[in-house]
Amino acid sequence: MEISSTLVRRRKFAQWSMWNVFRGASLVNAAALGLICVFLLVNGLPAISWEFLTQPPRDSMTAGGIMPCIVGTVILSVGAMLVAFPLGVCAAIFLNEYARPGLTVRIIRLGIANLAGVPSVVFGLFGLAFFVTFFGMGVSILSGVLTLTILVLPVIIGTAEEALKSVPNTYREASLGLGATKWQTIRLVVLPAALPGMLTGAILGLSRAAGETAAIMFTAAVYYAPQLPKSIFSDVMALPYHIYVLATAGTDIEKTRPLQYGTALVLIALVLGMNLIAIIYRAKLQKKR
Repeated sequence: MEISSTLVRRRKFAQWSMWNVFRGASLVNAAALGLICVFLLVNGLPAISWEFLTQPPRDSMTAGGIMPCIVGTVILSVGAMLVAFPLGVCAAIFLNEYARPGLTVRIIRLGIANLAGVPSVVFGLFGLAFFVTFFGMGVSILSGVLTLTILVLPVIIGTAEEALKSVPNTYREASLGLGATKWQTIRLVVLPAALPGMLTGAILGLSRAAGETAAIMFTAAVYYAPQLPKSIFSDVMALPYHIYVLATAGTDIEKTRPLQYGTALVLIALVLGMNLIAIIYRAKLQKKR
């Protein structure tokens, strides 16, 4: 009895210790995030105005607003998700539902996992060489969207495949037992059940696409383009690249400091807003299940 009670106390102490470690790590992350948000609010909020949100930059980007940057960021990030999400879901369906387990599938999954860890500047250089130069698309929205698509595909494929794996096999067996084909089972039973989980990957991909600088500075974003894009072959301004330009290549960096913080604050608000829309839609889908 004495040995048993000692063992129980040790296990409880170990559980309490690990719980406090995890809680401490969560508090540190939350504190860091809160500190960054407060810093941006204090420094960036004075720069926010109607003119700042609706006018293009002027006076060598030391005055004016960031309207072309906002539009460019939305076009690039949403465009990348419109291309990447269907491709990622189709790839996940093939890997989870059709592909036979074996060496080839393991190599494909390893390649996807490795691509998720590749620095974004590598994707930018690939987009420059492949889309901008080889296919002659030039620095344009199309080149940027396709580059960002390749960038976020590994995340979407991984989360979509995990969402498909989370669907119980009894759903598939019941559908097949009622006479449905394999594709009908996937389309009408498996996909609706897995869609909320797939949207998690879409949210992560959207956040990464909206905040990328290196991937678009070679393929889509330019230093100054006050006019809104007219086609998919137009170049654009984007919030992440605009922050980089203001902080490193502006004519008067100190004078643009408030604009830098204001642009960063708008970028965070824009990403949060797009994510919130996706989260609300995911919650509605989960209620329907």
